[in-house]
Amino acid sequence: MDPAPCTRKVFVTVETAARTAPAAVIVAIDGPAGTGKSSTSKAVAAKLGLGYLDTGAQYRAITWWMLNNGIDVNDATAVADAAAKPAIVSGTDPAAPTITVDGLDAAGPIRTQEVTAAVSAVSAVPEVRALITDLQRSIATAAPNGIVVEGRDIGSTVLPDADLKVFLTASPEARAARRSGELKGKEAADLAATREALIKRDTADSSRKTSPLAKADDAVEVDTTELTLDQVIECVVTLIEGASAEKAGLAR
Repeated sequence: MDPAPCTRKVFVTVETAARTAPAAVIVAIDGPAGTGKSSTSKAVAAKLGLGYLDTGAQYRAITWWMLNNGIDVNDATAVADAAAKPAIVSGTDPAAPTITVDGLDAAGPIRTQEVTAAVSAVSAVPEVRALITDLQRSIATAAPNGIVVEGRDIGSTVLPDADLKVFLTASPEARAARRSGELKGKEAADLAATREALIKRDTADSSRKTSPLAKADDAVEVDTTELTLDQVIECVVTLIEGASAEKAGLAR
């Protein structure tokens, strides 16, 4: 396998018809914010007929619940005591992924800057990570046609036996530009502020004791800095097709 896949620009023809993986696979896609994880994961899952799970949304959902219920997110004991209370349900259709908390649609509210500022503190609490990790594993193992699971510790901790592990990276400048472009209205931020926030989040996530942001030893690293989204998607689709074909061959 190419030790540095997709590091050069290539011309990609985007297919409208779905491509089908020959064997159901569990794919872990990790990396920091702004590397294209969500856009890539959803598109890849849709192309190959796989399920899709945004694990970051689950941590945002529990953080949103904590904030709404008056829990001090900087009090680890209080967060741990409340962690099991909210019911978080994730829909895995890549064309229309959903997330609800206690039956309420949380897809919009979990993307605010307030939640963004608090999610690292909440997700660092071991009791929170244990509960959410169990939820993620149950969703992944129950996916009938395979699934693409994106996050920050999927390949290293949540699904260490995934059929394929991909770790997306990009320069801080590229990541800041992408993330700033995702923010709307009052939530929009200038590039310098967004870059600073990303670096702060990376430091917090990489240094936490429980399941830190990390590249699994057997993950394929893809630097997306100089690549278009279509090129990253095609790269990951090709990697998955290879892993799926290998799995099918071993099953014979």
